Amino acid sequence: MKKIVIIGLGVVATFTASCNQLTQQAKEEADKVVSQTNESVQKVINDLGLVYVEEGAQNIITYDEVNAAQQAWCDALVNIGQLKEEGGDYKAFAEQVLSDAYNYDNGKVFFKPTLAFGDQTFRNDKKGALAYFIGGDPAYPNDKGFALTPWVKARFDNAGANNEGIQIYGSVAITMGNVWVTGKDGKEVMVDKTWVFKKGKDGKLRIIVHKSSLPYAPVAK
Repeated sequence: MKKIVIIGLGVVATFTASCNQLTQQAKEEADKVVSQTNESVQKVINDLGLVYVEEGAQNIITYDEVNAAQQAWCDALVNIGQLKEEGGDYKAFAEQVLSDAYNYDNGKVFFKPTLAFGDQTFRNDKKGALAYFIGGDPAYPNDKGFALTPWVKARFDNAGANNEGIQIYGSVAITMGNVWVTGKDGKEVMVDKTWVFKKGKDGKLRIIVHKSSLPYAPVAK
């Protein structure tokens, strides 16, 4: 009996040692991957001259990605109105834009549109956001469809020069500046705009905060 017990303990000890070795090996492999990822992220940080990135960031947004996302939003705004004018399915397109450009399908979004007020000032769900852009929702009777004006051109410009109006914190980026939209009559309207973008696991940037307002115009004395 003693011999059997001794052998049993030896097997257990060997098995335990093997598990420890595997665990240590797995940890070393994981540390290696993290180290490589950190080095990759750090290279981007250095190349872009970023100073705000949180410690231990494993994913990072670039200035080019942020600028592209802002332009894509401007283009989508114009396309919604254009589809409406041409008799296309602008509603389906607008819904797809909200899925592609905003984070509604993945988590929270804080959206304060330009022309919203009262208890419908903030549109934190997709239904409210869709109503703002294309109207037609009886739950939002004041929404006429901002994107249906239609706008024939839209552009953006961030505050400052050389991407000074963009802050990058790893997988999150903040922008502040203006958006100009032009109607069919050629008149251009400017709004103040703040966006916060988050990079998803699929590598796409989506809006998690959108704050828009008309510029302050002091009364002339």
